[in-house]
Amino acid sequence: MAKRSRRAGHGRILIGGTVVAALTAAASLWTAQADPGGAEKRPPAAAPKSPAAVSPEIAHASDKGPKGVNITIDDGPDPRWTPEVLQVLADNGVKAVFCMVGPQAEAHPDLVKAVVAAGHRLCDHSVLHDTSMDGKPEAYQSEQILQAEKSLTRASGGVRPLYYRAPGGAFTPYSRGLAASRGMRPLGWNVDTKDFEKPGAEAIVSTVKKEVTNGPTLLFHDAGGDRSQTVAALREVLPWLKQQGYAFGFPVR
Repeated sequence: MAKRSRRAGHGRILIGGTVVAALTAAASLWTAQADPGGAEKRPPAAAPKSPAAVSPEIAHASDKGPKGVNITIDDGPDPRWTPEVLQVLADNGVKAVFCMVGPQAEAHPDLVKAVVAAGHRLCDHSVLHDTSMDGKPEAYQSEQILQAEKSLTRASGGVRPLYYRAPGGAFTPYSRGLAASRGMRPLGWNVDTKDFEKPGAEAIVSTVKKEVTNGPTLLFHDAGGDRSQTVAALREVLPWLKQQGYAFGFPVR
């Protein structure tokens, strides 16, 4: 059996005649950690970059110019309907903005990541989808916006939402300014397809055809109930918009 002995005062261990300065090395490491002045100082970790502020004005225009249209999809993600919406968009080579509710994003991070991976953009749509937010205290508005922002960023794996859409359009000067300071352009719409009311796919398509000249940003939904009519309408209206010479873009930032 190998002979072991500790030589007091030297911090060394003798094992079978071989000197190993284990304790000395450990003591030196502890000293360096406990006394930064005795060791090379490491620079502090870089703080996460704050997002660059954007305009607090509500965006409607498309980055594709006068003949651009922006497809926006609200209230998801939803495990039943978001994948179908994504498929229709992919089939038509269209990118969209998905305005997500915080708890939905947290419940379905795989779908949030799928949206980002397909080249679509994220939009903060609050935590509770409270359409009376504009009558609530600023502290409440702040919590709704910032908590949803955190949820979307976490669920996406670190991709921040680029827009903020107030539920029901319930913006306030405060909420617009707060969102803009976080790099989220307030996002409106020009054409409400009324798909949330489930009027039938033909009615949804008809609304788009009649109202697209009102402005470029179109509002659809991928959650909040049966969205089969929305999916069917998108299958028809996206090719129609292309035939009319429209280009699909994103809302300006």
